[in-house]
Amino acid sequence: MIKDNQKHLNRIHVVIDAVIIVISYLIAYWLIFGYMGKYPGIPKGVYFSALFFIVPGGLGLYWFFHLYEPMRVMGRRLELFNVLKANLVGLLTITLVLYLAKERLQHFSRPMVFLFIGFNFVFEAVFRLTLRSILRSFRRKGYNQKHVLLIGYSRAAQGYIDRVLANPDWGYIIRGILDDHAERGTEYKGVRVLGHIANLDEILPMNRLDEIAITLSINEYDKLERIVNACEKSGVHTKFIPDYNKVIPTKPYTEDLLGLPVINIRNVPLTDSFNAALKRTMDILGGTFALILFSPVMLVVAIAVKLTSPGPVIFSQERVGLHNRSFKMYKFRSMEVQKPTDEKTAWTTKGDPRVTSIGRFIRKTSIDELPQLWNIVKGDMSLVGPRPERPHFVEKFREEIPRYMVKHQVRPGLTGWAQVNGYRGDTSITKRIEYDLYYIENWSLGLDFKIIFLTFFRGFVNKNAY
Repeated sequence: MIKDNQKHLNRIHVVIDAVIIVISYLIAYWLIFGYMGKYPGIPKGVYFSALFFIVPGGLGLYWFFHLYEPMRVMGRRLELFNVLKANLVGLLTITLVLYLAKERLQHFSRPMVFLFIGFNFVFEAVFRLTLRSILRSFRRKGYNQKHVLLIGYSRAAQGYIDRVLANPDWGYIIRGILDDHAERGTEYKGVRVLGHIANLDEILPMNRLDEIAITLSINEYDKLERIVNACEKSGVHTKFIPDYNKVIPTKPYTEDLLGLPVINIRNVPLTDSFNAALKRTMDILGGTFALILFSPVMLVVAIAVKLTSPGPVIFSQERVGLHNRSFKMYKFRSMEVQKPTDEKTAWTTKGDPRVTSIGRFIRKTSIDELPQLWNIVKGDMSLVGPRPERPHFVEKFREEIPRYMVKHQVRPGLTGWAQVNGYRGDTSITKRIEYDLYYIENWSLGLDFKIIFLTFFRGFVNKNAY
């Protein structure tokens, strides 16, 4: 029933999206050729015939960017970002088609295309935000709610309850928990244990449940098959929330081994050859461009470092990178020349007396990191990735922080997801690794561009850079 309702809503959603695409296109056409009075250049029929390709192409991009998945648990910002990505890819595709067919379509209005994409993004964003607001209002009044029963009182159950309570706009109501070990009446944040798992056969016919969430503890998985059979026999939608999220990541990579499901402990998209080649290409092009762009700044800084403090302009330090291999990472020297033993084990802190006057400025603004653009071009580093650490600290953290070494499955970066979220310098290493792992498991070119964009607003000047 739930799946049927979702399919019905998706059909309506697709129709409205198609209407928005057509309206945006017609408004752009009218503004260019009606209001501004420009000559179409090619027959009008060509413009309107293009809609037969643009509408299904646009809907296909929305599907590709997960815009027809349930909005219930998709964040507002993520949804708008996906709408933006879909429209930008659409713009690039139309531009490419016009370029390849320039003999036949050389007079096709480029300004109209840009206007169309702009209107389409704005109208689609307004529609989706309005729809969210309407659904949120309905859920506050008790409509469009999903009633959920949890089976198993475990860490997974507590994590699920925490997230549902923190996001009331999802519209989930947890009716209770069934468990064989917790006493009846045991409560977690207002959600009570109603009875034993054996009571499921009595509860299923009596209650109007929309979903069953199986949240058994890891040592009770022997009951799983029987529970799933009972739930599916009743027709209620069933999902499984495993109680091993400390081991298995959010997006595990699953493969089929002749009918036997195999879950890889960690999905690293950059182990794929195509993804790795794509990222490396971006690093070479972006690193080379940045070297040329920032070369005047680097020249001025080099002169300032040389004039204000004795010692070399460029400081190199051993860091651990891809596949645990060491490399020399370059920076503008921002501290007084030290003994090699002190460099390896001493952490920079606020008000560190070793930092020079010009060093304090270039560290605060991250200008001291610019020589790492050469590391990027060489292949030691990437534009985006986990920040590399010194061997002394790698050995220390690998024993203290679970999954710390996973960060070395990708190239280290000049900037990263942890850095743009404030975890830089003398901050929590544990939290930094959490963000690094999220980046490693969820890598995409879109995420890289987002981090580079955020770096200009959050990453260059940082209160934790000493």
